[in-house]
Amino acid sequence: MKKLIMTATIASVAMLTGCATGMSPVSVGLITDVKGPITATGLTGSKKGEACATTIIGLINEGDASIETAKTNGGISRIATADYHTKGFFPFYGSSCVIVTGQ
Repeated sequence: MKKLIMTATIASVAMLTGCATGMSPVSVGLITDVKGPITATGLTGSKKGEACATTIIGLINEGDASIETAKTNGGISRIATADYHTKGFFPFYGSSCVIVTGQ
């Protein structure tokens, strides 16, 4: 019986590893709400675009968090900065967004 419980525990932990995670300059914890840089250029700009992708327990994943989609969503032709914002509640929900600014 002990062996069965131990096997079930290890299997459960292995199944949840990697669920509802995203980019982060620090490790993703139980509750995550962090922002970080992707890139920056010498340009400036007042326009802002955002694109997001979400996951629910690693089983339902949707969205397009690409720089190109964020650029399109903001009507930007030349990118000044690209950052990300990751938030979530491990292992149940996670969201990663790319935020670009530019002209």
